[in-house]
Amino acid sequence: TERDATSWSKRKLKEVLEGLVVEGEAGRCEIGDLKHVEGEASCNSRKGKLIFFYEWNLRLSWKGTVKESGEKHKGSVEIPNLSEENEVDDTEINVSKKKGEGDVLKDLMRTEGTTKVREALRDYLKALKTEFTLGMILPTKSPVGQELTTEHKPSGNTFQDSVSPQSLDTVGVKIPTVRILMREMFSSSADELYSIFTTKELVQKFSKCPAVIEAEKGGKLQMFEGCVSGEYTELVPSQRIVLKWRCRSWPDEHYATVALTFKDVVAQTELQLECKGVPVSSEESTRQCWKKQYFEEIHILLQQSKDSMD
Repeated sequence: TERDATSWSKRKLKEVLEGLVVEGEAGRCEIGDLKHVEGEASCNSRKGKLIFFYEWNLRLSWKGTVKESGEKHKGSVEIPNLSEENEVDDTEINVSKKKGEGDVLKDLMRTEGTTKVREALRDYLKALKTEFTLGMILPTKSPVGQELTTEHKPSGNTFQDSVSPQSLDTVGVKIPTVRILMREMFSSSADELYSIFTTKELVQKFSKCPAVIEAEKGGKLQMFEGCVSGEYTELVPSQRIVLKWRCRSWPDEHYATVALTFKDVVAQTELQLECKGVPVSSEESTRQCWKKQYFEEIHILLQQSKDSMD
């Protein structure tokens, strides 16, 4: 499968670059608009691996104020070739300034400014490889058209033994599906973990994206820039959440049923995840979505919260 990441990338590049502030002894600069953005990006999955292609020519405006004199100056930052062929650290970044005094600001942008821009470009590439690929269908290892046997079981860290052959069933638009079972221990109370899944502000914190969270029966759910969407079908505070849940790349109108069960275990909470009705071809990408985009990010959020308390 191949997905065009061009329009998504243009939005993400604006988001990570525009408004960057660069401060130093010489003064203060701020990156303004992404004046010119030309290029393309895409993601292919081949033999179960994701391969990224991107090539961008970017030009940004900047303006700044000299600390001592209060003089204001402006200029531009050009990135002629951001592509997968070069590491971000080796990518050419050119800083220029309009005529006149104020070279101290140009020097500030060439040093501190270039470092900040490289960090932002790394953020874009990280998002391209995680956020954008969320739910991307990875090809199955079995040849196309091969009958799926009843021995098919989810792989990886799951309740593998408890998955019966009947877990491979057909729902919705008549596609082969599988049930995924995972469990994860969190250093939090069940109350706190439940609220992380049902409070908009907390969801936005761990997902690092705007979200729609209507935590009531029939309420809507949308995360990761629309890559994941669904509906709450059951909520038992601090105990259980059931969702209709789908990835954007799945067949239209096809939903899995996700049940999250919270169990208090001596100063920790065990989260049990059951995800029924996952398209067989999306089994691994769905598992990675929950592991990387949910569980790992929630661990980080809980640690940050603990650190701030300390």
